[in-house]
Amino acid sequence: MIAVAFAAAVAVGIGLLSLPIATAGPGRADFLTALFHATSAVCVTGLVTVDTGTYWSGFGQAVILLGIQAGGLGIMTLASLLALLLSRRLGLRARLIAQAETKALSAADVRRVVRTVVVFSLATEAVVAAVLAVRFATGYGQSLPSAAYYGVFHAISAFNNAGFGLEADNLVQYVADPWISLTICAAIIVGGLGFPVVFELAREWRTPKTWSVLTRITVVVTGALLVVGTVGFLVAESGNPGTLGPLSTGAKVLAAFTAAVMPRTAGFNNLDIAAYQPETLLLTDALMFIGGGSAGTAGGIKVTTFGLLAYVLWAEMRGDPDVEVGRRKVPGTNQRQALAIALLAIGVIAVATFLMEALTDFTFDQVLFEVISAFSTVGLSTGITADIPPAGQVLLVLLMYVGRIGPLTLASGLALRERARRHQLPEERTIVG
Repeated sequence: MIAVAFAAAVAVGIGLLSLPIATAGPGRADFLTALFHATSAVCVTGLVTVDTGTYWSGFGQAVILLGIQAGGLGIMTLASLLALLLSRRLGLRARLIAQAETKALSAADVRRVVRTVVVFSLATEAVVAAVLAVRFATGYGQSLPSAAYYGVFHAISAFNNAGFGLEADNLVQYVADPWISLTICAAIIVGGLGFPVVFELAREWRTPKTWSVLTRITVVVTGALLVVGTVGFLVAESGNPGTLGPLSTGAKVLAAFTAAVMPRTAGFNNLDIAAYQPETLLLTDALMFIGGGSAGTAGGIKVTTFGLLAYVLWAEMRGDPDVEVGRRKVPGTNQRQALAIALLAIGVIAVATFLMEALTDFTFDQVLFEVISAFSTVGLSTGITADIPPAGQVLLVLLMYVGRIGPLTLASGLALRERARRHQLPEERTIVG
């Protein structure tokens, strides 16, 4: 049902973007262009083959914005109901399907959670939009209507980790502006943490010892990745004249932090990605693959999956019989689910990279970057998206769709397939390594 719902939303977006009034120029968008941008919007990715601010009319931009909002709210609402499936407290199949992603315990709780998610999302977007609008109006001489529109568009795009922008260079011209950069980063981080984590932090931020395993892993891994990403960008790009080189020291730190936030599947670019050093591209690949928090608007395999696997590795290296996070034991089924999601994601990316290499003449670095960006619903690109042949663009569409609903539905499916066995087979160890 989740897969069909997202496919239906994409189909509506294709129909609307194919109308003549959706484009700024004469004629209408061809089917592939409409398909690509409708999928990118609903799957909150941000990859584009045409410039959003000039190719699409006001109507077309509104359709993209509504697609982003619907996709973001849908993911947050659905993913906020996942623990319901894990709780095993509901026996009705229809109720399990309907609540495929929230921390609700009953049908009444589902309504409450949906309402809370919607109110929280809209309120956050309104605050971010107001801050950005003031800056666009006072700092860049835009009229009040234009500043308000820019504020709303970028606020929705940022909170939902979509990465669509109205400027041809995205956020490059604002690279040294802390008002815009930090506001958008804050929206991205809040939207990417996930609804359950945000509300648990709001309730219990003073008592970290009471945090759930989900919140502990999400906060720790998110903080670690932001630090590693910022330092990595500073080390690799500080002397690069095409990126951080011309900036002052303070601006370099700001730009590096912003650039480290964007691969958390936000997709805005404040630097010229085509000018990145090879090691920076690899760092960004890793950050995009990991993504953001569960039950949020971010994509990737999720920081909880990555963090849980790190705890598994640490326990194995220490010889501990159990995996423990904050005085809590993580069940083996949870560990296997994380491993399954990570390995399947690697497999999808490997196959897609092989196919894209066969379809295009771009370098391996560029192809791998594009594939991971699409699968992790990030939206960053080295600038090759528009030049990829139609078959390659269709492959990116499939990656965006699978990457958006795949980890979510896979996690739900694996949890629902758990069953108790009434017997055990004889144990035999094998050689590993």
